[in-house]
Amino acid sequence: MSPLAHPSIQDGWFREISSQWPGQAMTLKVNKILHIEKSLYQDVLVFESETYGNVLVLDGVIQCTERDEFSYQEMIAHLPLASHPNPKKVLVIGGGDGGVVREVLKHDTVEQVVLCDIDEAVIRVSKRYLPHMSALLDSPRVKVFVGDGFKFLAENEATYDVIITDSSDPVGPAEALFQKPYFKLLHDALTPGGHISTQAESQWLHIPLIDNLLKSTREIFAVSQYAFTTIPTYPSGQIGFLVCSKEQGRVLSVPTRKVTNTRYYNEDVHRAAFVLPQFVKSFLEEGKNILPVFGRAAAAAQVAAEGKKIRKVLLLGSGFVARPCAEYVVRDLSNELTIACRTLQSAQALAEGLPNAQGISLDVNNTNDLEAQVAAHDLVISLIPYTYHAAVIKAAIKAKVHVVTTSYVSPAMRELDEEAKRAGIIVMNEIGLDPGIDHLYAIKTIDEVHAKGGKIKQFLSYCGGLPAPECSGNPLGYKFSWSSRGVLLALLNSAAYLSNGKQLDISGNELMGYAKPYFISPAFAFVAYPNRNSVPFREWYNIPEAETVVRGTLRYQGFPEFIKALVELGWLDASEKDWLKEGLTWAQVMQQAIGANDAAESTLVAHVKSVCKFPNDAEATRIISGLRWIGLFSSETVKPRAGNLLDTLCAQLETLMKYEQGERDLVMLQHKFVVEWADGSEQTLTSTLEQYGSPSGHSAMALTVGVPCGIATQLVLDGVFKTPGVHVPYTKEICDPIRELLESEGLGLIERVL
Repeated sequence: MSPLAHPSIQDGWFREISSQWPGQAMTLKVNKILHIEKSLYQDVLVFESETYGNVLVLDGVIQCTERDEFSYQEMIAHLPLASHPNPKKVLVIGGGDGGVVREVLKHDTVEQVVLCDIDEAVIRVSKRYLPHMSALLDSPRVKVFVGDGFKFLAENEATYDVIITDSSDPVGPAEALFQKPYFKLLHDALTPGGHISTQAESQWLHIPLIDNLLKSTREIFAVSQYAFTTIPTYPSGQIGFLVCSKEQGRVLSVPTRKVTNTRYYNEDVHRAAFVLPQFVKSFLEEGKNILPVFGRAAAAAQVAAEGKKIRKVLLLGSGFVARPCAEYVVRDLSNELTIACRTLQSAQALAEGLPNAQGISLDVNNTNDLEAQVAAHDLVISLIPYTYHAAVIKAAIKAKVHVVTTSYVSPAMRELDEEAKRAGIIVMNEIGLDPGIDHLYAIKTIDEVHAKGGKIKQFLSYCGGLPAPECSGNPLGYKFSWSSRGVLLALLNSAAYLSNGKQLDISGNELMGYAKPYFISPAFAFVAYPNRNSVPFREWYNIPEAETVVRGTLRYQGFPEFIKALVELGWLDASEKDWLKEGLTWAQVMQQAIGANDAAESTLVAHVKSVCKFPNDAEATRIISGLRWIGLFSSETVKPRAGNLLDTLCAQLETLMKYEQGERDLVMLQHKFVVEWADGSEQTLTSTLEQYGSPSGHSAMALTVGVPCGIATQLVLDGVFKTPGVHVPYTKEICDPIRELLESEGLGLIERVL
């Protein structure tokens, strides 16, 4: 059995990251993971921490720890109970860990406690791992009801003297627990003079929310006040409570009787809990925000005061790499970003959480709509398929708007150079990873070698976007971080390169046969094969002396042979097949694709062996096992996509080879320069990028494509690049400014002499 793992625990530390407290996170050292499950409602995690004992986490957010839970449980319970003259019947909504119930039972007046929690998993798990909190759930004074709190309240009007809502944060379904209809239900379920207490977030983080809660509850209850407690493992070390009463004139801040056997609560603390800091009082009582203005807010005020021109940027596309690019663009407060995608939902999802950003729907096939949107902006970032770039550039030329893309310059794009110059616009291309970062460091080293009188005799550049080694355990050793169709079609591109002064041309169908082992580090078993046409780079990189020039792709060993088999079996054929219809099994499709006599697995396997001519039995077993893993011999029904084998295979691989939660990718890029110096000596220089993605953040591919694109966009907007026309980063004047900013983002290459 493999050890327990959870995406919020990395390198032995739990990280509580949430949009509810942006820019900060609580971390705890983990001794061991005790329990993981997906309940009907939420992700449930329990771990043993080094300094806080057992910790219960729901949907990535700490609910309680053995060390400090008493602060929260005591205050949310005793504030409403101790200020009530005679509480007998108490309802606890949420709080399945039992901590609030434990505190309620410290009041001798209480005759009955009902716990209503929708998730039985929380109750069950707490009884096992937090028994000091949950033990009293078995008390004869306690009834446990597993179900919906809204429904329970509606069915129990005028029943309870005190109702305590121990809720999670207002995200998803729990958001309803912070809205007016819920408070009306609470009010109606109380007896005359009854009290409620609810979790009401942090005054350091959520003052507007607290203000809204007070305003809405004061329309329902006679008295409504905010109080707070301190607790180390909650966001900003503090959490608040909304305490309300149906009784006019009830003084909630004064306890009416003593509560014993507490660790945090006492009568003085009760009174002090309602005494708010001045910045909170000013906001809640006068509507004034007296908190310091700093960072982005201060910079925004300065931009407004200076009357700085607002630059409008249009980003086309919402794919894998767009978010880091968008994040970089909106760092500059004078930039306003519009994200356009065919589906409005995708555009809005990408824009969510970004300042000065909005999402819109745009079909780039509609020329009038495209031209209208381009004309409304100062610069367009085109991250849509390269086949649309020429249309985007034409629209930009018409509107005299700059363009940035990460794609290779196609002939159709290059033909627009003179028109771009006449329009006075910059069209910057090839500024992602490969192409992009690779250009920046190729030009750097080549210029440095030439400046010292040296010659580049060999230039080898290989790049791969791969799953990190620990995530690469499928037959292809690969997962998709961008379009599966794009990945597979790229494997059919023809290639050309220079080797010892001679040009070698390779057809797409033969490409995988040219893959060879390639050493970068002892830690990796890479193979490399040529990518596209490397020959022009001898001219573009200004290395006429080079005898070998090759730019290629890295994969893990075993990948090329598997792809070669798929090509030979016809699975990378994008032509439409009349026979590929609904109702066929995968085995039947395989039979048709390879021309086998029937769809029996033994027949298919024998035919595969005859078509592929594997070099040995071990390789045959490996690849046939992989085909079986894909499901190509199975009796499951196929759902054809686009009527062809390639897209149908893509649909299957996208499910099997996607990055799962907690997994990360790897970008490996290395240039190798064999240099001949003026004295006749030779050296081999390398420039290497080994970048890993974050399981809880951006992939390495998204960062290394999106950030350079964002940097280039900002430099165009700032006027660093002034020469109009269609450009690529093949010169020092373009590469140096981009590379300098790239290195400040931690994405530079490491240079070594072998």
